[in-house]
Amino acid sequence: MNKLLKYISFFVLVCLLVSIRVFEEQLFYDPYLAFFKNDYLYIDSPRQEVLKLAASTTLRYVLNTIISLGILFVLFKDRSILKFSTLIYSIAYVVFMSLFLYFVINPRQEDYYLFFNVRRFLIQPLIALLLIPAFYYHKQRL
Repeated sequence: MNKLLKYISFFVLVCLLVSIRVFEEQLFYDPYLAFFKNDYLYIDSPRQEVLKLAASTTLRYVLNTIISLGILFVLFKDRSILKFSTLIYSIAYVVFMSLFLYFVINPRQEDYYLFFNVRRFLIQPLIALLLIPAFYYHKQRL
C-alpha cells in the first residue's frame, strides 16, 4: 500500500468515526446522551427501553470496532495485531456490556460516574486510542 493510499484510507476511517459521533442522536437510541450532558450526579436516571438501548449500544460498539480495526490494519499492516485487537475488543465488549446493563437495570446515583465511564468505552473508540500507541511502541522495540 503506497503512502498516499494509506493516508487517504486513514483519513476516511477517522472521518467515519467522527461521523458516528456527530450523528449519534440521529443514528442511535440513547436516552443517556442528554442525561450525561446535564448535571447527572443530582438527577434520576432516565426511563429507557433496555433491549433497544442494549441493541443500539451494541451496534455502535460494533461499528466503532470495525472502523478501529481498519485503522489498526492501515497503520500496522499486521494480521497478528488485527487478531489480538479483535480478541481485546471481544473481551472488552463482554466486560463493559455486562457492567453497562447492570448500571442500566440497577441505577443508583452513587454509581453514575462509574456508569458514565463504562458507557464511554462502549460508545466511543477509546480502545483504539489505547491500542495504537501500544502497538507503535511494540513495533519500535522489535
